[in-house]
Amino acid sequence: MTAYHSAKLLIREDADATAQAVRVSCSGAWTVRGIAALEPLLRGMAWPDAAEIEIDGSAISALDTAGAWLLHRTAGEIERQGRRARVCGLRPAFDTLLQLVAAGSVAPLAAAPAPMGMLENVGRQTWRAREQFSALLAFVGECSFSLLQLFPQPLRIRWRALFHNLQSAGFEALPIVGLLSFLLGVVIAYQGADQLRRFGANVYIADLVGLAMLRELAPLLTAIIVAGRSGSAYAAQIGTMKVTEEIDALRTIGIAPQELLVLPKVLALVIALPLLTVFADVTGLLGGMIMARSKLDVGFDVFINRLGDAVSVSSFLAGLVKAPVFAMIIALVGCFQGFRVGGSADSVGRQTTLSVVQSIFLVIVADALFSVVFNWLDI
Repeated sequence: MTAYHSAKLLIREDADATAQAVRVSCSGAWTVRGIAALEPLLRGMAWPDAAEIEIDGSAISALDTAGAWLLHRTAGEIERQGRRARVCGLRPAFDTLLQLVAAGSVAPLAAAPAPMGMLENVGRQTWRAREQFSALLAFVGECSFSLLQLFPQPLRIRWRALFHNLQSAGFEALPIVGLLSFLLGVVIAYQGADQLRRFGANVYIADLVGLAMLRELAPLLTAIIVAGRSGSAYAAQIGTMKVTEEIDALRTIGIAPQELLVLPKVLALVIALPLLTVFADVTGLLGGMIMARSKLDVGFDVFINRLGDAVSVSSFLAGLVKAPVFAMIIALVGCFQGFRVGGSADSVGRQTTLSVVQSIFLVIVADALFSVVFNWLDI
C-alpha cells in the first residue's frame, strides 16, 4: 500500500492476490487547492505491473474541473504505459464533469501553487522592494534632468499648473493643518502641566511646547497631513490619466509628462510646505499658550517672553529646513506611484494607498536622519 497526502487528498493502492488488477482508491477534495501537492507526484508515476488499474472515486467528497482533469490525465498516462485504466464509483454529477473534461468541453483550472515558505516570501519581497527602489531612483533622475532643462528657460515652466497646485496643496490645507497643530499644542501643554507643577517650574511650559513644536512636531505633522491629502491626490490624478491613456497621448504630441504633471507639483509643494510649517508653528504655540494659562496660570506675555529665551533661531530654522526635503519626498513618491498604475481602477486605489504609506515612511526616515545630522553638527 502506498499513500500520498495533500491538504485534502488521500490515495490508496490495494493490489489483489492475482495481480491482474489494481484498485486505486481516491478520497478527499479533488479541487484546485486539494490537488496542488498531489499533481506533481502523479505526473509520470510508475504504476504497479498489472493488466488493469481501476480508479475508484466513490470516496471523493468534492470535485472541480482541476480534479477532473487530473483524473483524466492520470487515466491517460496509465493507458500510455500499456495498461487498461477505468474510473468508476463517481457520483453522477462528478462523472458528468469528468466526461465534459475528457471531451474537451471544459477547460481545466490550473492547480494552485504550493504555499511559499518564509525564506522564499522574504526573498520575493526583498527583490520587489529592490526593483521598486531602482525604479524610484530612475524616476527622480528623469525629473531632475527635466528640472535642469527648465532653469535656462523659465518660460517653459507651467506657471498656471504651479499656481493651481500651490492653491490646492497650500492654501486649501491651512484649516486642517492649523486645527491639528493647535490641538497638538494643547495636548503637549496639558500633558506637561502636571509634571512641571510638581517642581514649581510652571514657566518652563514655554520651553516644552516651543522646542517640541518648532523643532520636531510642526514640520513632521504638516508633512504627514500633506502626504495623506496632497500626495494621494497626485497619485490618483496621474494614475487616472494613465488608465485613460492621457499620458500616452501627451507623449504622442511631444509633451513630456514630467514637465507638465510632475515638476509643477514638486515646485508648488516645495514652496507651500515651509509656509504651512510656519503656520503650524504659530497655531501650535497658540494652543500651548491657552492651555498654559488655563492649567498653570502662565500669562501670554510671560509665555512669549520665556519663549524668546528658550527657542533660538537655529532651533526654528532646524525645523523649517526639513520642510522642503519632506515636500520633495511627498511629491516625487506620489507622482511615481501614479505612473506605476496599471490598466484598472483597482490599481489606482492600490498605488494611491501605497503612495501615502511610502511617503509617510520616508518622511519619518528623513526626519530621523536630520536628527542624527543636527546632533553631529551640535545644532
